[in-house]
Amino acid sequence: MIEHRTTPRSPESPDASDTLSHFRDLFHIPKKADGSPCIYLCGNSLGLQPKSVRAYVEEALADWERYAVEGHFKAKYSWMPYHELLTEQTARLVGATTNEVVVMNGLTVNLHLMLVSFYRPARERHKIVIEANAFPSDRYAVESQIRYHGLDPRTSLVELLPRPGESTIRNADIIEYIEREGSSIALVMLGGVNYYTGQVFDMKSIVRAGHAAGCVVGFDLAHAAGNIILRLHDWDVDFAVWCSYKYLNAGPGSTAGCFVHERNSTRTDMPRFAGWWGHDKKTRFQMGPDFNPIPGAEGWQLSNPAILPMAALRASMEIFDQAGMEKLLAKSVGLTGHLEAELRKNPALEILTPADPAWRGAQLSIRLLNGGRGVFNALNETGVICDWREPDVIRVAPVPLYNTYADVLQFARVVQELTGSGDPTG
Repeated sequence: MIEHRTTPRSPESPDASDTLSHFRDLFHIPKKADGSPCIYLCGNSLGLQPKSVRAYVEEALADWERYAVEGHFKAKYSWMPYHELLTEQTARLVGATTNEVVVMNGLTVNLHLMLVSFYRPARERHKIVIEANAFPSDRYAVESQIRYHGLDPRTSLVELLPRPGESTIRNADIIEYIEREGSSIALVMLGGVNYYTGQVFDMKSIVRAGHAAGCVVGFDLAHAAGNIILRLHDWDVDFAVWCSYKYLNAGPGSTAGCFVHERNSTRTDMPRFAGWWGHDKKTRFQMGPDFNPIPGAEGWQLSNPAILPMAALRASMEIFDQAGMEKLLAKSVGLTGHLEAELRKNPALEILTPADPAWRGAQLSIRLLNGGRGVFNALNETGVICDWREPDVIRVAPVPLYNTYADVLQFARVVQELTGSGDPTG
């Protein structure tokens, strides 16, 4: 068993001058058997619980207990428009106008709803472009949509690959493919941040190239929302979807988000799978047979809001508003860079994530050259919580809201000891 050596906070330590350090106290940090805090570097998989979540959820529970069905109107924050409490914060987070965003459903449900509306294959223009090694749910969704339209994924699904010997996809290669094959592409649908490598895609230039070629362009922002700066409206993105349980700390399986650019969100001619909660609010309770969608992203809603998970998301989004994404990104660059510098001293590993901070978020994907799974298991046994992805990658996410420079130094030191590569501070 490797013992963690406490790294004191010296006046020279970056933690000593971290103006965001107090936000760590707003989260529950998992503890080891001896009661000391774990080193939690897994916020790219499941964010930590804000301490304020309990009060937000218990408030909703108390209203349910007191009012029952009348809580839709009499609760402190009435349930009928509850999702609207998140609209302005969500718009700020992703760089959108308020009518372009809605919090609803789960991520892949939202992706399917968007694909129904935005993937409109024609005889010559039928391909969907995704990145190789996309998150499996994305691939399953787009492949199933292709089959739904009676097409064959072998000819209609394109996976962009890195160059031989490289781990990430060059932006120039993405643009070149779109420009060359654009007339056959119906939809470009990439992850804003690739879940496996941590690569940030140049969404602005991809949208520009896609639109110039006549393609629709959308993104899965599961690993981008709350991680990097997003300007979806200004970048002219057609649609985007994301979850809230990773960097957004809303709890396991919590309610997801959706963006539809205002160019598209006011269109009533687009096909969509309709539901009652997407119907015009003024006439919703007239229970008429004809669907009249709400203008904007809300028109894609299906069901009334899930109050309890949204209460948890409110708690976290309030913290994001207090911290501000610009400041969080600045700390993220420092934390991730500090971790990278320590890990590069270790000859027993390679880092797959881009070295340029502009093209990564709060994640480094590490391939250990020998015994990677064994090292990962040993890390967990010592109270270092990170993430394993087959076949051979450990993902580490130094999240600026609650991780410290001491955390990343400790992680690098433990990996050095487990791989027999010496002490990074020596």
